[in-house]
Amino acid sequence: MGWLWAIIVGFVLGLIAKAVIPGKQHSPLWLTTLCGILGAIVGNAIARGVGVDETRGIDWSRHIFQLVAAVVIVFFVDMAYLQIRGKRRRA
Repeated sequence: MGWLWAIIVGFVLGLIAKAVIPGKQHSPLWLTTLCGILGAIVGNAIARGVGVDETRGIDWSRHIFQLVAAVVIVFFVDMAYLQIRGKRRRA
């Protein structure tokens, strides 16, 4: 069941990250979902390093770390995807 939650959280984080980043993103939905999953993993690691990985109730600080990590990852992966796609079209 853990992998299903990872996909769902990654999908949601990826979509939120795409909505937060200004402009049009060109990466496909499956790549955005993978970036969201990676953002959740990186955000959890950062939260654990800061010491806020588990709190009472909703872990808002952990979720903020996850979202920020997802936004950064989606932004850079989308730039790389656009460069790769642009080079293929010119060739």
